Amino acid sequence: MDVQPDDLPDGLVVADGAGRVVCFNAAAARITGRSREEALGSPLHTALPLEDLDGRRWWQLTDPYRGPAIRTAQPERNLLLPGGHEVLVAARYVRNRPCGPVERVVVTLRGTEARRRTERSHAELIATVAHELRSPLTSVKGFTATLLAKWERFTDDQKRLMLETVNADANRVTRLIAELLDISRIDSGRLEVRRQRLDLPTVVRRHVEAHIAAGEPASRFRTEIADSLPDLWADPDKIEQVLANLLENAVRHGEGTVTIEVRPASSPREPGAAGTAVTVSDEGPGIPEESMSRVFTRFWRGSRRGGTGLGLYIVKGIVEAHGGVITVERAQGADRAEAAPRPQAGAGARAEDAGASGARFRFILPVGAPAFLA
Repeated sequence: MDVQPDDLPDGLVVADGAGRVVCFNAAAARITGRSREEALGSPLHTALPLEDLDGRRWWQLTDPYRGPAIRTAQPERNLLLPGGHEVLVAARYVRNRPCGPVERVVVTLRGTEARRRTERSHAELIATVAHELRSPLTSVKGFTATLLAKWERFTDDQKRLMLETVNADANRVTRLIAELLDISRIDSGRLEVRRQRLDLPTVVRRHVEAHIAAGEPASRFRTEIADSLPDLWADPDKIEQVLANLLENAVRHGEGTVTIEVRPASSPREPGAAGTAVTVSDEGPGIPEESMSRVFTRFWRGSRRGGTGLGLYIVKGIVEAHGGVITVERAQGADRAEAAPRPQAGAGARAEDAGASGARFRFILPVGAPAFLA
């Protein structure tokens, strides 16, 4: 199958041995803003007037036709088009024999938008981490310095309160570092999944009990677990992390009853194969439609500030590392009203009486055993 220059996603410019442009594809025209008809047949330095970041003319610096004969290429670098438009440029010098004359100069062009987005994302991550670390580390430093300097002046109760605060802030730093490590592994595709047989209903009940022990009323939660579930093989620690994040979001940012459903489902990647679906929904204000597409991106926090905004990004990475999928939608209160008993007066009653909709997160995991048991 022949590939035409206009099929390429990157700009392609080819000049012959005399330095005249013989190929100028559609992407090159789009990136440079110069028409193909104008470029073809013109000198390379005219069709592609590049400058380096110091304002020096690039083709005069590199001199591809009269420079050292041992050169075969120019590595990719940032250069400027007229008007200051930045592009990524790489070039190859084609010679019919080693150290022979240049027969063709092949130049590729790419926009810098993707790189800029990545750089902005990294900058935002660094700023977020610095902000999140500053508060607990300041607290830890302040309390430990105070205790070391004035230990005898404090009562045992005061010392305990300070040490409990230090311990809580140290845990906060530890969680943030764990999130950063998870993001690094997700972005690089190195997130390891250590599959074991997992009793998902037990995990769900344990997390609900933990919230109740922390002070949430038992009536706030409803679990709906199917009687017969296929054996699930997954990484226990990582699935615990997923459930903890989704339940924490529902409790903290939602209202009314938090419902957790566990049911059999088809595997998301292999139609017909077994899978397990977990749904966590609440009766709060829900997520605006315009924000649905950004829920699983970095730093998304919705309308309420607080936290790093990295939790749902990590959740998505963990689910996908298991070969699963995760989605979010609005959970209509009317749907729940048909299937559940009417709650007593309180937040849940207000949400349901008003027909409010909350957020419904649903992830599906394939249940296949690890390779050594296949």
